[in-house]
Formats: sequence, structure tokens, C-alpha cells
Amino acid sequence: MSEAILRHRYGDDFAVYSAGTEPKGIHPLTKQVLEEIGINTAELRSKSVKEYLGRLLIHYLVIVCKQAAAECPRIFPGMVDRVYWTFDDPPAFIGTDTEKLGEFRRVRDEIAKTIDDWVANLPALKSQPPKQLPSSS
Repeated sequence: MSEAILRHRYGDDFAVYSAGTEPKGIHPLTKQVLEEIGINTAELRSKSVKEYLGRLLIHYLVIVCKQAAAECPRIFPGMVDRVYWTFDDPPAFIGTDTEKLGEFRRVRDEIAKTIDDWVANLPALKSQPPKQLPSSS
């Protein structure tokens, strides 16, 4: 959700990439709650951090769950800042279908507010996307 929301709201200011240590696909309720706020989910896909490691210069590394904080590489080329945002994992929520949807919406809104606050407080918003690292071949 974080990737989609950041790209949707601030895609002109950031090149946004998202990856996990153990990608499991995009949950259907994630797509639903993103589409509710006007975000196109057709191109979203679950990716591994290995897809980007050593291939991009990352200015801001944002970690959004406790497991990733423990398992995610601590250093990326070009990294300016590492940020930890600990959100509840909505697929782990136990409840009725209606309650689960409510949890996804709650977490979506929490992520959106956190992103807005973070961007508003950046000392200087830089419009430089991560650059491709030179190929080793």
C-alpha cells in the first residue's frame, strides 16, 4: 500500500520502488481499498528486495513492518536516510469479512497520513529519482 499511495500522491517528486523480504502477492483487499481512493492497481506486483539490491541508488529506505526491519538490508547504495514506519499487517487481522475490510481501510489511512506528514517535513524535497547502477557485465 505504501508504494502505491506514495507514487499516487508524490510520484512527480519520488521514484518509488517497493519490495519485501518474502513477497507473497498483492492481497485482494489491498487492491480494493486502494481503488476506493482512486489508485489504479493494475500494475502492482509483489517484488523481492533482491530485485533492486545493487541495481538502484536508494535515497530513502522506508521499512514498514517489524519483520522487514530485522531482515531488510541495512545499507543501500546512495542511501540518505532509513525510516521505520511500523504498521499493523492487515492480512494478519482476524475477524469477519467486514471487520477485515475495515482493518485494511484503517491501515491504508494510517499509511497515507504518515506519508503526507513525512513529505511535509522533509527539509528539502528532492526530485532526483534513484539512478541505475552501472551494469557489471
